[in-house]
Amino acid sequence: MNNVNVLFRRRIGIPDYEVITFQNIDKVLENTAKTIPFENLCIIENRTAEITNESLTSKILEQNEGGICYELNAILNLFLIENNFNTTLIRCVVYDPLKQQWSPTGNTHVANLITHNGQDYLVDTGFGANLPLKPVPLNGERVESSNGEFRAVREESEHGDYILYMKLNRKDKDWEKGYAFNSAKRFTKISDLNEVQKIIIEHPESAFNKKPVMTKLTDKGNMSLTASSFTEWVDGIMKKEKIKEKRFSEIRKEYFNL
Repeated sequence: MNNVNVLFRRRIGIPDYEVITFQNIDKVLENTAKTIPFENLCIIENRTAEITNESLTSKILEQNEGGICYELNAILNLFLIENNFNTTLIRCVVYDPLKQQWSPTGNTHVANLITHNGQDYLVDTGFGANLPLKPVPLNGERVESSNGEFRAVREESEHGDYILYMKLNRKDKDWEKGYAFNSAKRFTKISDLNEVQKIIIEHPESAFNKKPVMTKLTDKGNMSLTASSFTEWVDGIMKKEKIKEKRFSEIRKEYFNL
């Protein structure tokens, strides 16, 4: 086994001897979501680096940090390729249901597309607390996980030919748009992600270049941390705590190991 495979398994708690197949990829996605936090601290603390296989491995698997979508799905991509999956990265445009508009930063969300037995599946471990935790087939079929219901529908928009819809357990009564993507436009190399990172760092309307945010799924729900609040969802019940700088640092270390 090479470095990424060994280190990724060690980080998310999957033994070296366990063969990763399409049938048990759910375990990989759940373990990843509960182990590696979605977080933007490198951007906030002005310590981002050029995205390469080596820098991703160092940050997420050796220094045990988290990342945002283009980092989390990229390291997952490397791991899946090493375990003989046919997978590529795609760029997506996130939908804001509160403002009822597509993200002004454009196609800066990054996810994976896996091809298995002639069928394409969306696989995403970088969408904050909105993770499917299972491969979502690009045929409109609904999949259900501990986090909710998800489906990828072929639907033309200004941003592509598919839209991911979701109905999250903790808050959604109806289907909500997650993001749109073009299934035909795929990354050919990890270095292409540097364009995405540049937009996220510099765009005036980027959601990730102003204040810290951390999210991680748990066995009973999820937890999110910002500079002013700590929110936990446990068995569908929300608990929110207003915090200040000292408490932020304590929670960051205790709950997110950052």
